[in-house]
Amino acid sequence: MQRFKIQTRIRNLMLASLLLLLGTTQVFAAPSFDTNRARLLGHMIEQELSRHHYSDKALDDNLSKAAYDLYLKQLDGQKRFLLKDDIKELSAYKLLIDDALRTGRLDLPELGERLLDRRITQVKAICPEILAKGFDFERVDKIETDPEKIDYVENAEQLHERWRQILKYQTINRYLGLLEDELKTTDPQALAKASVEVQKRLRGEARKKVLKSQLSSLDRMLEETTEDHYDRYLNSIARAYDPHTDYLAPTSKEDFDISMSGSLEGIGATLREDDGYIKVVKIIPGSAAYRQGHLEADDIILKVAEGAKGEPVDITDTRIRDAVTLIRGKKGTEVRLTVKKPDGRQLVVPIVRDIVEIEETFVKGELLVDEASKTRFGYLKVPSFYRDYTGKTGRNCTDDMRAEVQKLVAQNIDGLIIDLRNNGGGSLGDAVDTTGLFIDQGPVVQVRSRGGNIRELSDENSGVEYAGPILVLVNRFSASASEIFAGALQDYKRALIVGDEHTHGKGTVQAMLDLDRAVRLQGMEKYLPLGALKVTIQKFYRISGESTQERGVIPDVILPSRFDGLKSGEKYLPNALPWDHIKSAEYQTWPKPIGNIEELKAESARRVAASKKFKEIVEIAARSNERRADSRQSLKLEQIIKERQELLDLQGTTSDSPHGGLKPKKNESKDEPSLKEKLKDDPYVAEAEKLLLTVLHPEKN
Repeated sequence: MQRFKIQTRIRNLMLASLLLLLGTTQVFAAPSFDTNRARLLGHMIEQELSRHHYSDKALDDNLSKAAYDLYLKQLDGQKRFLLKDDIKELSAYKLLIDDALRTGRLDLPELGERLLDRRITQVKAICPEILAKGFDFERVDKIETDPEKIDYVENAEQLHERWRQILKYQTINRYLGLLEDELKTTDPQALAKASVEVQKRLRGEARKKVLKSQLSSLDRMLEETTEDHYDRYLNSIARAYDPHTDYLAPTSKEDFDISMSGSLEGIGATLREDDGYIKVVKIIPGSAAYRQGHLEADDIILKVAEGAKGEPVDITDTRIRDAVTLIRGKKGTEVRLTVKKPDGRQLVVPIVRDIVEIEETFVKGELLVDEASKTRFGYLKVPSFYRDYTGKTGRNCTDDMRAEVQKLVAQNIDGLIIDLRNNGGGSLGDAVDTTGLFIDQGPVVQVRSRGGNIRELSDENSGVEYAGPILVLVNRFSASASEIFAGALQDYKRALIVGDEHTHGKGTVQAMLDLDRAVRLQGMEKYLPLGALKVTIQKFYRISGESTQERGVIPDVILPSRFDGLKSGEKYLPNALPWDHIKSAEYQTWPKPIGNIEELKAESARRVAASKKFKEIVEIAARSNERRADSRQSLKLEQIIKERQELLDLQGTTSDSPHGGLKPKKNESKDEPSLKEKLKDDPYVAEAEKLLLTVLHPEKN
């Protein structure tokens, strides 16, 4: 009680100090930006995070350094503008952010804005000069594309050289796009044989288009307000607590994790700002992007063009709401996204905007029959753990899965495959209830709050919908509720988990705090609206006591993936909360667990080694890892043409798709293939069937 009184007294003194600070400094606030509002916001964010965040992190120099690093990345993450002297000036605040929040002296974002605008203006002046001079496309020249491997430039001369490389690469790609359109071919030999007159004309046109696009991009950056810079600064402080904690400015509530689905006519992707880039978080099941198949989680969107003839707009270092404005559009119109893959490849992804096909978002079942043995398998594709909270449809994942399982059981299935690849989660209640369809009562997940209180969420209904062997397919994009479901069935020894080397590893729960409701200071209403905080407040634990955080779920049988070697998942995110464990819940494992897993792994490894499709996937992963290791991009025209052709060839190969099937191939039919047709060519489903056959008939293997 005494400690509580002391804390309350300190908090009251801090509030009084803040009021005094606001009252005595208001005269110095710029007319276009209210510095006092920013100070109030900083104080409130510090207070709310210290009260509610799961980690109970101290607001100290360590957190200040983490926030500074995040701030610097969002300010100039690609190291395209700031000089080393600018960084030296900014670094004086590296260990002072915690003190700045307490005192209300939030000087860093205004300094950052001033330095960045100066350098953008400088770059804007040199771009026309560089492009007017032109480029030697035959010169052996390379640009480093990984900002982690380069430093900030020393001076104006080095800044000029960095932008010469950037603009040369953009010009070559623009030229090749124009050349392919003119000659109506991507054949390298045909492109190389273009007439001198055509080459000269199109190279000049390419430089003009790049200049127009780049100046437009720089102008958008200069239009960012002081408030925009403060918002990003405050969000950097929030994200220093963990990657899922964010400050959402009033104008950003629609911007964070924007899901262009439902009645919105867009592409169907969830996006977020990430170190100066617009990154794809997930693809909405049933959306235009989902059906097109080439846009994937972890892709970075570099440029946006309206249709085949539209001018690509560079959206690097662009606010997400501006990027989304460009990407959204009317149903039936085409948007072309220039995308950077995690392995460094760049490609143009054309997507015809559409509304989400609702049926594609729901659980789907299919009967698969092994012709040799006549064994019958049920297959369930679960895109997400959905639930309609609006009451418009009443649809939810649990009821739909139950209905599909009952249909399959009626067809006398011998085994069941549940596909959770790329299932990013959803309703916690449905993760628990769907698990309950396959276990006979018992705990499913444990939830720990900040104070250490632990509660169990359990299946309380006796009986199961299906009692036979189950195999669950996962990959590194299976997250949250998917990990709860897969982890519980693994702990109960109820199912064999098969897939990538790990799932995503998101084992935390977030809550939204409306900062307007938290304002209790008289006279502060004039600063509303203040926005909101998305705060991590709880952590998930499996019934075994292990957290799903950071490590995710490790499959019993690991299969090759074209994403092998890719640093994708929670453990690679800055400031991610660590894995840990608590006491195991009390539960009884399934009475008929799947047999010798070591033998299953050995048999699977032999089949995979002999599989042409898996060999192809291993080769793709190896090439991707080589590209990631050598992140230097050639600026020689001949080499870029060769790389573009290799990319086109790669797109035509069969590999594990982000949506559980194969990437679309070029074919004569314009009809979308059925689920059964997709599954015929899916090597993961084929291997899942063979594993279940081994479980059902161990004597034949």
